[in-house]
Amino acid sequence: MKIAFKMYLKPGYKEEYRRRHAAIWPELKQLLKESGVSDYTIFLDEATNTLFAVQQQSGEQSSQELGTTEVVKRWWAYMADIMETNADQSPLSHPLEPVFHMD
Repeated sequence: MKIAFKMYLKPGYKEEYRRRHAAIWPELKQLLKESGVSDYTIFLDEATNTLFAVQQQSGEQSSQELGTTEVVKRWWAYMADIMETNADQSPLSHPLEPVFHMD
């Protein structure tokens, strides 16, 4: 199943966000793969600082539902200074409803 959601980057942090994701921690990447998350892409709408994420999911959880794991909690804390977050430092995120698909 393919899912999409949006998150919010704080203004002025595009390059820092890109830099941190270019060096994604191997243990986080492994957890995502083991959880069935693949083909994961994040886009940025610079006009609104909205991050638009799309991922293929073959497991039971999306990347946003892995917050009980230690590595995800550490990643959220690492990213909290440049993103809009909830009280637990998870990214403020909203699922998006598919309205059109073309193969």
